[in-house]
Amino acid sequence: MLELRGLSKHFGALKVIDDLSMTVAAGEVLGVIGPNGAGKTTLFNCLSRLYECDRGAVFFAGEPLERVPRHRVAPLGIGRTFQNLALFRTMTVLENIMVGRHCRTRSGFVRNALRTPSVGAEERATAAKARELLALLDLEPVAQLPVSDLPFGTQKRVELGRALAAEPALLLLDEPASGLNHEEVGALGALIRVIRDRLRLTVLLVEHHMSLVMSISDRVVALNFGRKIAEGSPDQVRAHPEVIRAYLGAAA
Repeated sequence: MLELRGLSKHFGALKVIDDLSMTVAAGEVLGVIGPNGAGKTTLFNCLSRLYECDRGAVFFAGEPLERVPRHRVAPLGIGRTFQNLALFRTMTVLENIMVGRHCRTRSGFVRNALRTPSVGAEERATAAKARELLALLDLEPVAQLPVSDLPFGTQKRVELGRALAAEPALLLLDEPASGLNHEEVGALGALIRVIRDRLRLTVLLVEHHMSLVMSISDRVVALNFGRKIAEGSPDQVRAHPEVIRAYLGAAA
């Protein structure tokens, strides 16, 4: 599904991602871990084309991603949530999720201005897809509420719904457990698995919450200072000496 070959991203003299190579198989949940400053969010920004890579190549479903314009990344099949919520706070939950369908619509300015029959049909299909996601994410009771009125954990599910509305093949989750309590983290882990299985997605997960990563990931990649220091099953990476050193120091 995804392949990185020698990916590098520098900001001046700072190497944020340094010669990173890895693959993500179709249908798997791959966790990416690392201390603060390891390059995890920068990696996501490169994959979603917010940043241009300095060196290396990224292939999505066999096609070079660096040739894809930024506005074509979502229609190509890559969806993303963000570390900091970026919702339309005065809009309802349903409206926020419907916004995520924009890249799957075809009617342009003229058709919308004239309210042609195809526009109405498209809007009904968009609303129907959004309602399916409301049910999947247990958001039906709050569908008509503005997101600003909702608890933080619920807002996280709304953002997830908006990303899923674009029908991605690859879902990038940037610290989805950030700010959640213990009970919410447990529910999130189960939900990610359900989403992967039911929607047949591939999931790339960046997360600091180790118990979440280790419980739901098929494989884990550990980064430190932009370089890959370990890769393998959750148990293999958890016990890797370089990972222990990166998190706990040499004395550990």
